Amino acid sequence: MDLSKTFIDFFHQRGHVPTTGSSLIPRPGDPVLFTTSGMHPLTPYLEGEPHPLGPRLVGIQRCLRTTDLDEVGDSTHLTVFEMLGSWSLGDYGTEQTLRWGYELLTEGFGIDPGQLYVTVFGGDDQVELDQESLRTWQSLGVPIELTTDDNWWSNGPTGPCGPDSEIFLWTGDGSPEGTPTTDDRWVEVWNHVMMRYRRLGDGSLEPLERRNIDTGLGLERLTMLLEGKDSVYDTSLFEPWRRTIPRLWKLDETDERIVIDHLRSSIVVVGDGVHPSNTGRGYVLRRLIRRVLTILWRTDESRSLSELPLELFEHTLEHFHQGELVTLVRRILIDEEIRFTNLLERGRKVLSHDRFDKTLDDSDFEYLHETHGLPRDLVVSLLEPAI
Repeated sequence: MDLSKTFIDFFHQRGHVPTTGSSLIPRPGDPVLFTTSGMHPLTPYLEGEPHPLGPRLVGIQRCLRTTDLDEVGDSTHLTVFEMLGSWSLGDYGTEQTLRWGYELLTEGFGIDPGQLYVTVFGGDDQVELDQESLRTWQSLGVPIELTTDDNWWSNGPTGPCGPDSEIFLWTGDGSPEGTPTTDDRWVEVWNHVMMRYRRLGDGSLEPLERRNIDTGLGLERLTMLLEGKDSVYDTSLFEPWRRTIPRLWKLDETDERIVIDHLRSSIVVVGDGVHPSNTGRGYVLRRLIRRVLTILWRTDESRSLSELPLELFEHTLEHFHQGELVTLVRRILIDEEIRFTNLLERGRKVLSHDRFDKTLDDSDFEYLHETHGLPRDLVVSLLEPAI
């Protein structure tokens, strides 16, 4: 089953217009380096601006989150991932979005209703219990857990916000047990946000002139759950990578996941027109590539990105519908490897001087960076073998 197509078709048949453009690069004037969520490109329209395609939208948005970089290597975190989303801009409300969510999961994706659990906003000192979500799920016969902070969505300290209802799928063996907050075998699959308020600078809330619905579910996590896998890396989405990388380089599980994620993410970032640099988006890309090389060279300095077969570039660029030439993307990654190799050689030569035969302080790190172009993290990694 093509999960993206099933999702898009479901909402298209219900009057939603597919949104165009899913680049990682935000619109001009946006201070954020990369698109971080499915709703990010729609922020002006969620604030009240009319959307040229109408009030019902559906789409798939590729996203990049630098905040999750240190988590990559576990079974679920990714640097670049895809978010499926549906939106109502002042059109239908809570009951309709939840009923469609239930219908798509159970009938479209074939999930057993008995494997579902939902959470609903239980109310706090500013906003009452989300009665409409509660009544809707009760009528559908889905078990419900009430929470407060876990079911309140906001995009920052101020701006649009509101209660949300999260749908969880049981991933354990045997019959479901516990609740989403008491048993981590309940895994969140889809979040429906009822954007009803705007939070002001003083913390107070005012009702939005137009209520919106914003839903999102990660494609990789959905694929993992529906395929019954324990890791996103074991799904069909990563099949060429998991088949190829172990043949090239012997790595432990965590390092293999980081290498796969960072290389795949680097290809997508370059595919959206970013080149390695020392600032902004280019620096994020540079960090991804250099972390891969640091892992690869830890046990064998002869390893090279030139060993990557074109199949991996082709598979990734085709999946993300990117137009960059495969050979160009490959060339950019290899050129960055060459630059990093030269930087390492220069760094080792500089650090061999007597003045650095000690524990380095901040002034040393500042000198090495400003005079020799050696970033602090690189210096630390070069010194590690001697520690």
